Amino acid sequence: MRRLVVGAVVAGGLVLTGCSSDGGSASSAVQSGASALASAASSAANGFASSASSAAASAGAAASSALASVKGGLDANGDVALGTLVTDADGKSDVPLTVTNRTSQPYRYTIQVSFEDGSGNLLDAAVVTVPEVAAGGTAQATAKSNRKLDGTVTAKVGSALRY
Repeated sequence: MRRLVVGAVVAGGLVLTGCSSDGGSASSAVQSGASALASAASSAANGFASSASSAAASAGAAASSALASVKGGLDANGDVALGTLVTDADGKSDVPLTVTNRTSQPYRYTIQVSFEDGSGNLLDAAVVTVPEVAAGGTAQATAKSNRKLDGTVTAKVGSALRY
């Protein structure tokens, strides 16, 4: 999306550079057009960043809400291992999970996976519910980002509950 907006702004700049409606100099028209384009590009970039930030915050809030709805859950972060993150054909990030129930009774698991950029900023979050895992058993699941994520993406277990 960002490339599309920047491309439209650059294309608009190419059109503006040959125009002068008031009979003024071409240099003046170019400077005025360039200033307007720089402002538009900055606004578009800020809007994109704000939109991405809002989407990440919304996903994080939804994940927190899903975890809060689990009654009587026990911390199970140590029971969850993440595999290698991959990008699917739609550009969404997938990461396999292995859940190991080291207890003597069966449990269900609810796991929050955070998708972050290279600086550790939250890009997206997903919640995975794993049905009953037998005592001493393991289960496989996959966490998938809610939207396409660009750049370097890493995944980590935010919270895991067994109940």
